Amino acid sequence: MKTIILVLPLLVLSSNFSAADDVVQKFLIRDVTSVEGIRQNPVLGYGMVVGLRGTGDRQQTIFSTQTLGNILQRMGVQIPSSTIKVNNVAGVFVTADLPPFARPGMRLDVTVSSIGDAKSLEGGLLLLTPLYGADGRIYAEAQGVVTLGGYNAGGGGNAKQLNHPTVARIPGGGLVERDTSIDLRQLNKLALLLADPDFSTAEEIAGMINKEFGKQIASDVDGRRVDLDAVAAGLPSLPALLARVENLSVQVHRRARVVVNERTGTVVMGKDVRLGAVSVLHGNFSIEVTTRLEVSQPNELAQGQTQVVPQASVKVEEGAARNVELSEGASVQQLVDGLQKIGATARDVIAILQAIKAAGALQAELDVI
Repeated sequence: MKTIILVLPLLVLSSNFSAADDVVQKFLIRDVTSVEGIRQNPVLGYGMVVGLRGTGDRQQTIFSTQTLGNILQRMGVQIPSSTIKVNNVAGVFVTADLPPFARPGMRLDVTVSSIGDAKSLEGGLLLLTPLYGADGRIYAEAQGVVTLGGYNAGGGGNAKQLNHPTVARIPGGGLVERDTSIDLRQLNKLALLLADPDFSTAEEIAGMINKEFGKQIASDVDGRRVDLDAVAAGLPSLPALLARVENLSVQVHRRARVVVNERTGTVVMGKDVRLGAVSVLHGNFSIEVTTRLEVSQPNELAQGQTQVVPQASVKVEEGAARNVELSEGASVQQLVDGLQKIGATARDVIAILQAIKAAGALQAELDVI
């Protein structure tokens, strides 16, 4: 028996538009800004994990055997890489982030990821691997025993895997070799960069800093940048200036925003997102086509043939329309609660939010990811 079901949703929207106020909250400056030029720097290297128990790269992964042959040649062992047949090694990419003010001798956490057909990196040891920056220079090196948060076990067609056994970490396995820190003593000016650009928040930050110091040392350049004059502040060092500035509380003006993920049916919304007066009519029109296969058997003396005859039936159902009405200034949470009461799914909620935005009744940014 074969069944096909088509469900066609019906949405009828009417609304009146009204402006919504920004959401205002207080945060520390250090939580909503960063200092220009003080950031992390990614580094990358290619290395080899050894000591695996038969879970490494197979013969068809040529680069791992070539790498092993090159390593052995550097150590005085002359052997053609084409003759190497091992499965306890794996070629990997090693990644890490250099933190701000990284200096030689600092330890880093590194991530090791298999790039061949290895089954697991469990129990492996990463050989000494140089880590390069975007400019091609070596900034760190990594080596150590890898640690996994999962495993892969089984045999004879039965297997069990927990988490991702081909990606591992080495806590403290990286060592910084090149100084990447910024000498703040040579700077007279700094800039604070807002995580979310907003002219009101930038002006609020500049005003709060000037009020704290009692003079004009901060100025907002645009919605993203606020400049600081270290000389006018009169403090002995820039770290002292930043320590004082970062602990100030300011009002942050955030735009109302609703984020929906159509792939997973997830809806994330701000608590204070408001709607205009709106009426939602939601109903289902269902068509069910059922095909039942029956066997036609002729009589014993008849010269007919046995055949399979499909018997199709059509069933049409139209559900009663379910209505949700919201007054002016209702929150999105009230809308979602109302839709859940009438049996709307997460994907129905996403479609309805998009339709309300198109009708002009949603006073918020609607981001679809």
